[in-house]
Order: sequence, then structure tokens, then C-alpha cells
Amino acid sequence: MNPPLSRPPLYIRIHAADNVAIVANDGGLPAGTTFADGLRLVDTVPQGHKVALADLAEGDAIRRYDVVIGYALKALPRGSWVHEKVMRMPTAPELDGLPIATVRPPPAAPLTGYTFEGYRNADGSVGTRNILAITETVQCVAGVTDFAVQRIKAELLPKYPHVDDVVALAHTYGCGVAIDAPAAVIPIRTLRNISLNPNFGGEVMVVSLGCEKLQPERLLPPGSIPLVDERTLQEAPLDVVCLQDEAHVGFMSMVESVMRQAEQHLQRLNRRRRETVPASELVVGVQCGGSDAFSGVTANPAVGFCTDLLVRAGATVMFSEVTEVRDGIDQLTSRAATPEVAEAMIREMAWYDAYLNQGRVDRSANTTPGNKKGGLSNIVEKAMGSIVKSGSAPITGVLSPGDKLTGKGLIYAATPASDFICGTLQLAAGMNLHVFTTGRGTPYGLAEVPVIKVATRSDLARRWHDLMDVNAGRIADGDATIEDTGWELFHLMLDVASGRKKTWAEQWKLANALVLFNPAPVT
Repeated sequence: MNPPLSRPPLYIRIHAADNVAIVANDGGLPAGTTFADGLRLVDTVPQGHKVALADLAEGDAIRRYDVVIGYALKALPRGSWVHEKVMRMPTAPELDGLPIATVRPPPAAPLTGYTFEGYRNADGSVGTRNILAITETVQCVAGVTDFAVQRIKAELLPKYPHVDDVVALAHTYGCGVAIDAPAAVIPIRTLRNISLNPNFGGEVMVVSLGCEKLQPERLLPPGSIPLVDERTLQEAPLDVVCLQDEAHVGFMSMVESVMRQAEQHLQRLNRRRRETVPASELVVGVQCGGSDAFSGVTANPAVGFCTDLLVRAGATVMFSEVTEVRDGIDQLTSRAATPEVAEAMIREMAWYDAYLNQGRVDRSANTTPGNKKGGLSNIVEKAMGSIVKSGSAPITGVLSPGDKLTGKGLIYAATPASDFICGTLQLAAGMNLHVFTTGRGTPYGLAEVPVIKVATRSDLARRWHDLMDVNAGRIADGDATIEDTGWELFHLMLDVASGRKKTWAEQWKLANALVLFNPAPVT
């Protein structure tokens, strides 16, 4: 006899051609449970895990999202638990012979009339926060800079109420690296472009040790800082505090120099005020971490719906994570706005394939124990759920790691799948708002930009009620639609971008460290 359930047994099937579905009930369902259509579980199946909807013979294709996500390693009767140990993963799709710009949806109607209150910058970009960022050239200065930042926050920041925060752009790069290696361009341009993020108001301040390989002038060469005066083509001078300067006598002398220079930037930032700007000024990075089988059912489809709204409003949306879209590359190249965009995506995939091959890493290394516990059997299944964050709009551009955005629309920003590296690279591209979906749960946040967290399951949203900003689990519960949740997220974005609302990560000041992607050697 089945134990009493809070709601009837429920499974979710994505596509009519699928021969597996996921169990939706909290806590999963025991063997013997019978669904309304007569399907009876042969095994106990945890929540989010797959159940066979038909008898599968050894070698049969297992389909979810109308995509082959694996092949049965043994016979699996109808009602069986289908998981990674009874599946063989398909081979990765080839990068030749792909459909190129073949999907031509009718133009979507513009979405007009939506605005937010943002900080307009001299270069035309718009910030959602007014933050003083202190760039570090090398990890050696991190302790001094952190000490100074704590004093700035305690002693100076209260005098400048229109400045939201002070952050140190700490990282582990700068010395002990092959800085002239070709791939070193990636971490260097990443740090350079983060320093110029719209949320920092064009105020560039650098703390250097003095002897490091990444000298300030190499990090931010002439021409890289926005112009102070477009008429005279005057560029802001590079403001550097060098700790090895002979003028510094003792630790506190270094700290006071950082504080003295910081106050000049705080004075200018404090004069800035929010102004009404169109929603087209949003630059949104979307990402998922701690994913589960519900990611592709609830949160990511809702984000995808919202992505389409943002693109219709003229905004920019970046989706990323090479290994988490690689198995669906045909879906992306077919949606490219032009053949050139499709070819750029293929080049990024090929580059990353070669990068992984250097370390003899196969793509199965991506899926984490938590992903599997949440029902994702392999990277193919994970990729199908990840791609839906991108919605349905044409893909209009491609960014290499560390590059800065130059256009609007839906952009594929090639990054590793690591949450921290992906977020860091999207910051470098110029995002001013971040959306992060999670099924297993992660307290991820960034100090440099607001992070809106979207839960895939109601159980997670209830347990982490003061960490999750949106509960997309209501979609699986039948209490909301993908469209409802997408609109909820869209309106929340405008409120957060305007400073009318803080995300939970902002309220608790949860912030992960920046992690630069450095494929070049460490010496």
C-alpha cells in the first residue's frame, strides 16, 4: 500500500516523443505507485529522476526533450528508474555539417514602454548600481587592499550616501604566469574589461605591487579608459597606488594611500543620480548552477521566456557555458541570425574541444554528483535543459572569453561552465544584472552586480526562503505558468535594476570571488 501523499502521483513529460519522464512529487515515489494513466513504478524513483514510459530493450535510445540523451545498457521495463548507471552516453555531435542560420522566425513585436532607473555613464552604458571598484594587478596586494576596503566602508562610505558599495577586484593572476603566452590575452582582457563594467561609473582605480608581470600600463594601456571629454579626446589618467613606492613607509602608509585615492573617486561617484532609461539598457547575464532535472522544466524555460521579452524590449541577454550547450550546437547554429554568427559559435566550440583534449578531459566530467542526485544523468540531458534559458530569439552575436559586448540582442558568450568563471566573464562583457537558476541550491552571489536567484523547485524555495528571489517550482506544482513566471522575473529585473528592490544575495552581502579563466601556463 502506498503511503499517503500530499498530492497525487505526478510525472512530467517534456515532449510527446519522449519515452521517459521525471517524477515531480517532493521526496520521490515508492515502487508500486500507480499514476492516473496506469503507469506503475517498478522501482522507487527519487524526485526529478526519470521513469521509463515504455519497455526499453538493451541498446534502445532514451529520449527526453525529443533528443536522444542515452542508450539503455540493459532491458528496462515500463515503470523502471532510468539513471546514469543504466545508460550509455551518446557521442558528441560533430562540428561540421551543422544547420547554419536555417531557423527564420517571424520578427517579434517590439516591447515598448518599460523603463528602469539607472546610472548613465559617459561612454553611453548604464549601471544598475553605483560602486567604487578597486582593481588589483596581482594577488600579492589583496591583503592590503582588503584591509583598506574595510576601513573605507567603515570610515568613508557613510559620507557618500549615493555610492552603493566599495569592492576590491581581487584575483589570483598577475605574476608567476606565462604572461606572454598567446592564451594570456584571456585573463588580461577579462580583468581590464571588468574594471570598466557599467556599474563602476567609469572610475578606474588600481592597486599595484610594483614588481609584478602584469604592470598597470599593460592591464589598462592608453586608449582603454573611457574619455573624460569627447571634444578634446581627453582620457582619464590611470590612477595607480603602487605599494613598493619609496613614499610608503610601513603598512599603514600603504593603506592610507589607498584610502586617500579612493575618496577622490567616491566624491565623483556620489554626484551621480539615477535617471529614467529604457529597458533596452539592461545587459543581463543568465546562468545556471547546482542544476537538476527541473531546471529544464521550470526555471530555465521561465528565464527563456523572459529572455525573449528582454530582446523584444531592445535589451541584451548573454547565455554561456560551452560544455553545457555543446551537445545542442545544432540547435544554436540553426538559430544564428547570420552564417557568420553560426561560424563564430562553431569556432568557440572547436577551441574549447581542443582545450579539454589538452587535459585529456571528456565532457562527462561536467555533470556533478549534485546534478546526478537531482536527476540529470549526463551532460546531454543537462545541456538540453540549459539551452532553454536562451529563449527563442535569433542569436545575433558571439563573444570569446573576456571580450566586451559591442552589440545588442541575444548573445552567446563563450565561457567555461564553472559558475564563478562564467559570472566573472559575463561581468567583463558588461553585464549590469545577473540571473542565476538553481535546483540543488547554491548561495552564489557577486559583489559587483545584483544577482537574482531562481529556484527550480518549491521545496528548495521554501527551505531557502531567504536566499531565493523567485520560485519557478510553482510551474511544476501547477500553480503558475512559464509565462506567468517569466513576466514576474521581467518586472523584478526592472525593480532590482532601479534599486527599488534588493536581491537576497545583496541583502546578506553574499559574494563569490572573481575567478579569471587562464588557459595559459603557470610558471
